Amino acid sequence: MAHVFLTGATGFMGQRLSAELLRRGHVVRGLVRPGAESRLQAGCEGVTGDPLDAASYRDAVAPADTFVQLVGVSHPSPAKAAQFRKVDLVAAKAGVAAATFADVRQFLYVSVAHPAPMMHEYIAVRSEAEKAIGDAGLNATILRPWYVLGPGRRWPLILLPAYWLMEALPATRDSARRLGLVKLPQMIAAMVDAVEHPAKGIRVLEVPAIRECRL
Repeated sequence: MAHVFLTGATGFMGQRLSAELLRRGHVVRGLVRPGAESRLQAGCEGVTGDPLDAASYRDAVAPADTFVQLVGVSHPSPAKAAQFRKVDLVAAKAGVAAATFADVRQFLYVSVAHPAPMMHEYIAVRSEAEKAIGDAGLNATILRPWYVLGPGRRWPLILLPAYWLMEALPATRDSARRLGLVKLPQMIAAMVDAVEHPAKGIRVLEVPAIRECRL
């Protein structure tokens, strides 16, 4: 049985990951802002704090053995470049600091596939967060999806014909697979597997590996 501390516990992936971890018998503690406690999954213990300020919640991380960092700007786009630095990067570094303070066994971070021809600032911020994880000496699983399909997040399906064509051509096949679309259940399965099989050192899961995961 794992003890998991989760930031972004009320979000797109956080709620579903919490539910699956609880269903499998793990202990889950979720960070929430004041007033959002009711959005936690039933059975998830709430910790009130500011995800941008490690000092506001770091004392509540222990006895977690796994720290999952999911806080980020919703529906990323190039227009949100400034928010990526103010929210995503600050929250990630706060998570690293809190996890280091609590001496967790493993850190899980959802990054992004790269290099890519767009979303340069988003990629830069996520890459900086990955570096912070490495510099802290944490064991970590880093997941690098390009886009996660799920409720309210299906517009990239119109690109499937282009993906099929690119995968059929040797010159673009690797890029098409690395920047492929990932389904929400695949992401949840990948994170659950990472919780149940902790990394030693830094483990990176690119799109093809995420797509292979099943609950």
